[in-house]
Amino acid sequence: MYSLGLVAALAFGFSLALTPVLRDWLVYAKIFDKPGGSRKVHATGIPRMGGVAVAISYALAYLVLLIMPLSGGALIQTNERLVLNLLPAVIAILLTGLLDDILDLRPLSKLSGQVCAGALAYMGGVRIHSMAGFEFPWWLEPLITIAWLVLCANAFNLIDGIDGLATGLGILASLSILLSGLMKGDLTLALATAPLIGALLGFLRYNFNPASIFLGDCGSLFIGFLLGCYGVIWSEKSTALFGMAAPLMALALPLLDVGLSIVRRLINNAPVFRGDRGHIHHRLIDRGYTPREVTLLLYAVCGLGATLSLLQSVFQNHRISALLLVVFGAAVFVGVQYLAYAEFEAVRRFLWLDFRPALRAHVILEAFERTLVKARSVEECWETLQMAGRHLGYTEMNVCLSGERFGHVSARDPDLTCWQMRLNLMNGDFVNITQRVDSSELPVLVVPFIAAVRRVVPLKLAELERELSELPVRQKMAARPDLIRRAPTSGALEAK
Repeated sequence: MYSLGLVAALAFGFSLALTPVLRDWLVYAKIFDKPGGSRKVHATGIPRMGGVAVAISYALAYLVLLIMPLSGGALIQTNERLVLNLLPAVIAILLTGLLDDILDLRPLSKLSGQVCAGALAYMGGVRIHSMAGFEFPWWLEPLITIAWLVLCANAFNLIDGIDGLATGLGILASLSILLSGLMKGDLTLALATAPLIGALLGFLRYNFNPASIFLGDCGSLFIGFLLGCYGVIWSEKSTALFGMAAPLMALALPLLDVGLSIVRRLINNAPVFRGDRGHIHHRLIDRGYTPREVTLLLYAVCGLGATLSLLQSVFQNHRISALLLVVFGAAVFVGVQYLAYAEFEAVRRFLWLDFRPALRAHVILEAFERTLVKARSVEECWETLQMAGRHLGYTEMNVCLSGERFGHVSARDPDLTCWQMRLNLMNGDFVNITQRVDSSELPVLVVPFIAAVRRVVPLKLAELERELSELPVRQKMAARPDLIRRAPTSGALEAK
């Protein structure tokens, strides 16, 4: 316990002293996070790359502990192989963040560096073997492990959007892992997280609103990556069925933010790696909270997740674990509903209100195309068009097929509101749709219907003309009685 307190205090002191020195040097070197764009809430340039001070403080605290005659130093030496194996991965993630802070890497280059760091961590011994009692095959283990580490790194990178948020969430998540290690007697896990808590606390003195220095990508990626590694170690020590649930809850807020970002961008058909102003902290600011209020509110939310993760880690009863997961899931659902994302509301409305009518309309369109292909005459083409239009909810339709008019335009009330869509085909043919706004049935899939008409009708009319040209005159008259002028049929498509 003395070692834990000492290493945390050392990291805190180093961070408290090194951060302002680094900040002043960054100001001198003019390495700023410049304001601008809708995503940034700071009004002036703020030095970034503060994660360098956190990483150095973390490492120095261990070095001092090693030369002191305490049990913690001996414990580090006992796990020297694991530490040395993870060191290349930590260096790789730090370098990736530094290069991004300095050079503003392309998303693919940044992701490549994260994957490389994840692969090094896997080779160093950080491995996810199972989840919810399911043992992963040997070839899936590295994919799951690397994906988890990359996800955690990016989660803290994306949540780092307002002063002190990522730093505070890192402290709370680290604290939950430390307490879990102490409750289970795993001093190695506790000793790994204690200096991270101290270094982040010292850095928070300068990073909380109003911040004078930012973590930068090097800091946020470093914190997320380390916590991802410790989460894997935490789950390995758990004997519960839902072993990975505890670290998931502890890191819930950053992971939820990155998950929501990916889903939102997929719904919007936007690049997954392109930034936007739809993160959780942005949504809360848009709802009227100040940046400081958002930070404190999300601290409380993360504290709830950390508490549930500790309870999940303590109780080995599967029923209690399942109940905690239900409570956690309900809290996440309520939180996402409160954020009121337009994308998810649109999906909900589509699934509940629009999906079945749209599916029915697509079935009608598919049947329409198949029937139209089988039509043996121009009249059958018109009947097929008329029937499809009626089922799709269109009020009136008048067309010209092979030079012959079908349907008619009814007298228009000057006070009646309506819209029309006309598709001009070859040789003067056309299809014209009229829809009254006061119609009881709403039209669906107008553009796909017109596209199907444009795709099929000209080919079908050309086919019928070709077949007709090959017949003798008498057979032509028998096959095309419509050549004799007759009164046009009604174009109304009222539902029967």
